[in-house]
Amino acid sequence: MLVKDVMTTKIVNVSPDNSVRHAARVMLDNHISGVPVVDDEGCLVGLISEGDLIRRTELGGVAPMVEAALAAEDRANAYVKRSSWRVGDAMTANPITIDENMSVARVATVMQERGIKRIPVLRNGVLVGIVSRADLLQAILSAKEDETAAGDEAIRRSILVRLGENTGLEALDVRVDVTDGVVHLWGNVKTADCRRAARILAENVRGVRGVVDHFSDPHPQ
Repeated sequence: MLVKDVMTTKIVNVSPDNSVRHAARVMLDNHISGVPVVDDEGCLVGLISEGDLIRRTELGGVAPMVEAALAAEDRANAYVKRSSWRVGDAMTANPITIDENMSVARVATVMQERGIKRIPVLRNGVLVGIVSRADLLQAILSAKEDETAAGDEAIRRSILVRLGENTGLEALDVRVDVTDGVVHLWGNVKTADCRRAARILAENVRGVRGVVDHFSDPHPQ
């Protein structure tokens, strides 16, 4: 699944010359936590979000001790960001952007690694959408169900393939039998996390009616 399949294309944006109060009102009225900032030529120049506003002067600013260790230039920049009435001063400039043809899996990784909730989407450098964590949740609901063919042998083969797909079980020589849709697992799987991963892997295969593991007790008496 690609970004263009899940992104929001009805984009609400603000100008860098708008007031911070206007940006806050736009976010509240549209029930969103951040908006792209676009200049008069339609170019993306930043992103303003709740995170940019939580240290505003209107909210009491930030405790002086928090910024005391910063260099003078950094303190000045922090002061401008929390005190200026302009969106262009308070926003995050040069935000991370992605191409509409990036995979949803890669976007989820970027969000996790960078600790961000939304990313502007570009097509040939032009803003065409925005993808948020909420869009990724919707993608989970829209994901196709497993298409494993019916039958015990098909289920067994599907489980064996998945065991080698970055599950943590690749080197554990897990053996699989399936009888009337019930999966039986054997092997040298000693940790509780690996046992749980093996069970969930099997449960996620279409047609599985139950899972029985015959692994040795990870905590023998």
